[in-house]
Amino acid sequence: MTDEPDPQPRVLGLFGLAMINIVAIASLRDLPQMASYGIGSIFFYLLAAVVFLIPVSLVAAELATAWPQRGGVYVWVREAFGLRTGFLAVFLQWFQNLCWFPVVLTFGAASLAFALDPGRSAVLAEDKGFIVAVVLVAYWGSVFLNFLGLSGSARICIVGGFAGVLVPGLVLVLLAAIGLATGAPSNLLANGDRLVPDLARLDTLTFAVSVWLAFAGMEMTAAHAREVRRPQRSYPLAILISAAVILVVFTLGALSISTALAPGDFQLQSGVTEALRTMLARHDLEGLARIIALGMALGVFGSVNAWVVGPSKGLLASAEDGALPGWLCRVNRHQVPTRILLLQGVVVSVICLAFALQPTVQSAYFMISVLTIQMYLLMYVVMFLAALRLRRRHPERVGSFRVPGGLPGLAGVCGVGLLGALFALGLGFFPPAQLKKAGIDPTSFVVFLGVGLLVGVAIPLVITLVRRRSTAGPDPSGTVPPG
Repeated sequence: MTDEPDPQPRVLGLFGLAMINIVAIASLRDLPQMASYGIGSIFFYLLAAVVFLIPVSLVAAELATAWPQRGGVYVWVREAFGLRTGFLAVFLQWFQNLCWFPVVLTFGAASLAFALDPGRSAVLAEDKGFIVAVVLVAYWGSVFLNFLGLSGSARICIVGGFAGVLVPGLVLVLLAAIGLATGAPSNLLANGDRLVPDLARLDTLTFAVSVWLAFAGMEMTAAHAREVRRPQRSYPLAILISAAVILVVFTLGALSISTALAPGDFQLQSGVTEALRTMLARHDLEGLARIIALGMALGVFGSVNAWVVGPSKGLLASAEDGALPGWLCRVNRHQVPTRILLLQGVVVSVICLAFALQPTVQSAYFMISVLTIQMYLLMYVVMFLAALRLRRRHPERVGSFRVPGGLPGLAGVCGVGLLGALFALGLGFFPPAQLKKAGIDPTSFVVFLGVGLLVGVAIPLVITLVRRRSTAGPDPSGTVPPG
């Protein structure tokens, strides 16, 4: 049994947990990237679910119930490998979220541009000044709302889920189905007519890495495993149900966009709204596209507002352990880590400069997206290794859920997850053939990712080294006792 009683009431059933997972993971942002593969997108979604989504979900559930303290990934990795590696893991999780905010807000800005002026939406979606302005205003607005303790509620998640995912997703699929049934022109096979794409052409597969990010984040929802009734049965079933629903939403959404847009017509940040406009125009309903686009923009902004504080919690836990200066630990009366949020805002603002340095918004959007994925994947590699070490070193730490099959079962699940993460990490360094027209230089692409990853790893290691020399706190290379 765990060293401390589980204070969480068992209030979640199978359906409730599955819905939480669906709302937290499902998003339309990456659909245009996968739509460029045509029917091949089915293969990539299934592959990512088997080798990434399910392993992450099961491992995170075991770790979250055995080590339920605040801090999540930071606590799990700290207990396995020590404070220094724990800080590295949580820093990668935190920093990739900071890269994710400008990317997802760019998608929201493109949707907002379409809602405001469909005729000029394509121009606005590539207008660096417009995109950067919307991203900064929306993000800093969310930061200050969080200071007041107004975000993070279930209502924001529900509104964002319905306005930004459910409604536009259903409309996309319905319009595509009507188009196919009535014989409307379809570009599905033109985008990709092979169920299993040509895996020998690595430069054509880089877009597929976005699937891993689309499924990422289940370690956040794993915290709810402590609140599930009959978790040993309900949690894996909820994972299977939510994975199936997410797969259907993603796959049908990508296929729907693929029927509407011809090869070469995909704008990553505005592909969803362009597909909606194309299909609604067949029925003289272009005006409805503006309303849906506005809902998508509101959904994105609501999602960001709900997630702004999330990444800071693990960083706050590491600061309380001495990995960061003590002044970062300050929270206001709403228990919001204000100084960490201000630091986040400065970093996000700096990342936005990448849009001004790249030749197009689309190229900046894609390059930062891939860097976000790479950092997240590296964090998952550390998390899988930590799970294996913790099971061997602390067999007595038994939470309400364990990966079935004993140590061999956990090793198999972690092995699949590690191979999937490492495969996607390597694949991400191949410049995509689809983005040559966006002005991405292959050498610059590889250098950007390599330098970005090195910086992401070097910063936390340097910080812990400096802290070890300047304080008398715990040894960053040592292991903090559990509990």
